Amino acid sequence: PTLRVSLRAQPPGGQVALGDRLVLSCEVATGTGPLSFSWHREGARASLGTGARLELQQVGDSDSGHYHCRVSNGDSVAESPTLKVTVL
Repeated sequence: PTLRVSLRAQPPGGQVALGDRLVLSCEVATGTGPLSFSWHREGARASLGTGARLELQQVGDSDSGHYHCRVSNGDSVAESPTLKVTVL
């Protein structure tokens, strides 16, 4: 089955004040088997983390950008829509 992946942000909308905490959650609507997650920001070479959540404790100006998560169940890989994070 195809994986359907969505992305949620806290605070909602991806707008976060400088120094505040940002939590991104990757949610899978369909799919079976053990799931593996990876987090990516446009322009960054390495994965930002693994797991269904990405938590940035104190965001800085360099944390602004477009984020997405990638989910694999061993058979297929799917990506979430991109979320624009803006540090205010």
